[in-house]
Amino acid sequence: MCGIAGIVDLNAARAINRTALKRMTDALAHRGPDGEGFFYAPGIGFGHRRLAVIDIKGGAQPFRAQTRGCILSFNGEIYNHAALGAELSAKVQIRTRSDSEVLAEGLALEGRAFLHRLRGMFAFSFWEPDQKRLTLARDRLGERPLYYATTEDGYFIFASEIGALLASGMIETELNQRAVADYCFYGYVPDPKTIYRGVHKLLAAHALTIRPGHAPQLQRYWRPVIASGGGMAFEDAARMLRLYLDDAVGGQMEADVPLGAYLSGGTDSAGIVASMAQTGADLKTFNIGFHEASHDERIAARSIAERYNTDHREHLADCSAPGMIDQIAAIFGEPFADTSAFPSYLIAQETRRHVRVALSGDGGDEIFAGYRRYPFYLAEERMRDAAPLAARRALFGAAGTLYPKLDWAPQSLRFKSTFQALARPSAEGYAAAVAINLPMRVQAMLSTDLKRNLDGYHPHSVIADAMAEANSDDPLARAQYADLVTWLPGRMLVKTDRTAMAHGLELRAPYLDHELVQWAGSLPSSHKLQGTSGKRILKKALEPRLGAEFLSRRKQGFDLPIAQWLRQRDNNPLLRLNASHLWRQSGLFNEGAVDRMATAHRFGAANCAQELWSVIMFDAFLRAAR
Repeated sequence: MCGIAGIVDLNAARAINRTALKRMTDALAHRGPDGEGFFYAPGIGFGHRRLAVIDIKGGAQPFRAQTRGCILSFNGEIYNHAALGAELSAKVQIRTRSDSEVLAEGLALEGRAFLHRLRGMFAFSFWEPDQKRLTLARDRLGERPLYYATTEDGYFIFASEIGALLASGMIETELNQRAVADYCFYGYVPDPKTIYRGVHKLLAAHALTIRPGHAPQLQRYWRPVIASGGGMAFEDAARMLRLYLDDAVGGQMEADVPLGAYLSGGTDSAGIVASMAQTGADLKTFNIGFHEASHDERIAARSIAERYNTDHREHLADCSAPGMIDQIAAIFGEPFADTSAFPSYLIAQETRRHVRVALSGDGGDEIFAGYRRYPFYLAEERMRDAAPLAARRALFGAAGTLYPKLDWAPQSLRFKSTFQALARPSAEGYAAAVAINLPMRVQAMLSTDLKRNLDGYHPHSVIADAMAEANSDDPLARAQYADLVTWLPGRMLVKTDRTAMAHGLELRAPYLDHELVQWAGSLPSSHKLQGTSGKRILKKALEPRLGAEFLSRRKQGFDLPIAQWLRQRDNNPLLRLNASHLWRQSGLFNEGAVDRMATAHRFGAANCAQELWSVIMFDAFLRAAR
């Protein structure tokens, strides 16, 4: 894994500001602690920070291809590089074992078509000097990040993280108010927006071409397809799934440095470890535990470690909120309110002490319909089908308004959000299910000026646009597609990338192997979700390896007990929020509404923990950005 950065003159061939580019690579040093490299030519400069994992001696970057003198700066891993290199050797001599060389020569020989042959995770910049053409590309599911911006004086800059763009000193940092609204709704800023106007994320499965004097060209080269029917019989599919998973895991175990795996007590990571064990390799596994029994999965993880005789290490999380808030906020470069970033940071820190590469179970919930919101959404869809929108708005809209928000009551009695969802169109209802905060509270949190400046924009359009793009009548297929192109790259993979790379740890996700994703997408919904039970096919496939007892365990959270934190007497993050002037002076929040939420929460009148946490992390972002 690495960090990449670059500066390109869009108008002429002016000399590149080398000091600015050096500041950018310095800001990425945590992503690549093993080396630094630069390439300069008239009107262009590439910078690279390397985490050496494969071909430690031969993979230094930026890499110059023999073919046409093209230059590559690359972040990621190409898992099928050996096979591709063998094919390319008929046209060019492959001199190293590095996937960087294979990628550089393949792009130089075959152009953008070579993207379709890649099996891996990547974000790269590729310069063709004879064409004066720069290509940026990102992998199919968005495992590797890439940000870009155009400066007022006509330079195009890009980097693996927002912080590196800011370190250049070449861009403005005006906040994007639509992104603020998105963040307050979802807890993250969905692609391609960022928290800053003029700074963009390159979308997953897209390539961007830049040529001085020409308009940029953005092209999508792949999209997930989620089927609603057909496919093979369930038992046959379960056997086939094991083959696909073993193939993906085996391909991602290549490394010239120590390698291990995250192991929680859940199905996804346990399935990865079981698949790794099929190779006969000695395994190192890592688990993080919690003092709260409701969040602690050490016993379950230990059972899998013992089953496969792994070298297992447990780390008890001490997530002291006030002490870690600024530390966590700083690694994301924009506001991020997913509380599981804290334990993710700690497990990455512990894992990096022993290995440089780790496999994770990320992607299993999205690919095999494991989220609890899926069956609830399908039940809502059946009710939507039974009555027109106007009738539902009249009935459930009124019920949602009048029904009290029983934060203290059992889950079975909390109908308010369900009534509100049923009063909305399908996509809006699912957007509310994905949202980290209640829509009505978001409206209360935001300032009058911000809401006026949104000019009718609403964050639910992010999900609505994605669901429309899915082009499916199957509600589960639409929901999964939306998660694959919004939630997964924008929230889940951002979390794992930043928390791992903060410690120079390369994290790989075999469930996101695009061949496995494509095959799983062809399965009928009934193979994935039956009643309220998700990941049906994955559990069936893994039953011989994990056992029925393990698979029947109730899923536990990886989140933090923030509701309790925000009510405790000592070390309460609300104390710092109350004393901070940053979020108050931003003009983005309704101070009175936030203060009322804080009071209600502290005294147990309501559970506003997530909404308050969103403001706490936004305040920490403002502090880090100063």
